[in-house]
Amino acid sequence: MQNGKWDRASIYVQDWYSWRAQPRLRFGDDGQVTAQWSSRGQYAEGATIDWLTPHEDGSMTAVFDGPDNRLEISTSQVDVYVDGVAYPVTITEDGAYAPADAPAEIVQDRNKVWVYYGFAGQAEIRDNQVAVQRRFFGWANFLYDPDSPLWGHDLFSTIGLVFSGEQVVEGKSNIQLIWEEWLGNQAWQHGDILVKLFQTLVMAFVGTLLATLLAFPLAFFAARNITQNRPANWLMKRFFDFIRSVDMLIWALFFTRGFGPGPIPGIAAIFLTDTGALGKVYAEALENVDDKQREGMKSVGASPASVNRYGVVPQVLPVFVSQSLYFWESNIRSATVIGAVGAGGIGLKLLETMGTNSDWDKVAYMVLLILFVVFLFDNLSTAIRQRLIGSTAH
Repeated sequence: MQNGKWDRASIYVQDWYSWRAQPRLRFGDDGQVTAQWSSRGQYAEGATIDWLTPHEDGSMTAVFDGPDNRLEISTSQVDVYVDGVAYPVTITEDGAYAPADAPAEIVQDRNKVWVYYGFAGQAEIRDNQVAVQRRFFGWANFLYDPDSPLWGHDLFSTIGLVFSGEQVVEGKSNIQLIWEEWLGNQAWQHGDILVKLFQTLVMAFVGTLLATLLAFPLAFFAARNITQNRPANWLMKRFFDFIRSVDMLIWALFFTRGFGPGPIPGIAAIFLTDTGALGKVYAEALENVDDKQREGMKSVGASPASVNRYGVVPQVLPVFVSQSLYFWESNIRSATVIGAVGAGGIGLKLLETMGTNSDWDKVAYMVLLILFVVFLFDNLSTAIRQRLIGSTAH
């Protein structure tokens, strides 16, 4: 607990429910301070920004927590206002230097100066620029990016456009425009995220389906009471042990090397791991069936295939269905994890977004989507299991 970086954790938590505008205010040789923005499309070109004001003399004002907490920035000096009191930070060729009487909000870090304004943000002052991080509550540009014709509309005004008879773009319905602009949002990349989420669902479904189809017949060879051949039983069970003993993540790394990034390695990793796990579960269920039904089928001269079809399968089918559905539900979470190692899907997208260390609001968005999907398929899986097992019992 003492070794935890709690200040860093606090910043990350804030990043999940807020967004940061991050301009770099660069010092020009002509005495001008100009703002250079990141690629996230936080403001439209030429937009008036209420907290960042350029002046005719080339200086610039960055307001944080009200006018008493701001930066007055020029190429030779930055006046840092903390609770209405100005503290001049001198800019030289060697770096930026804070005054001796600076408060705790102003920190000298070798040849640069950090200024902290709490939740409102922070600034890093150097000899050639001021890197500003201005924080706001909520997710900016979540609906539309600044280049969209719908820029500036919130959720309620968007709903109003749906029922409005006036077209925003002539020749295109407002519903179609809203859908296209939301999916094509360059800042939040909704379209790409939803495609990656669908890939994750496909990986989980196809991998589990293939594992079920293969484990089902192989389990009959592993069950001692069905296939009365000790070497065959032993070899099949060892095969199940081998492929399930290698973790799904390791299989994903193995297949990513062979097939390259994408959903195919994820499907193959889920398929192999679940074949071993389901095969073991199925074989144990077969070894615990009631032999009376089998003996009854044999007594009337039924073939071995008919004995298994009518004397064994009805007894184990509820267990088989229940386990396969449970594995399918669990693999949605697993597919997210193995996606992070290159197997595609939303896991890879999540890892890429975390790697920027500045898009934690987008990380929170994807995590919420994953939680929603897991919750949805958990309930769907439970409902299907209950319906199938109930109908089988009757």
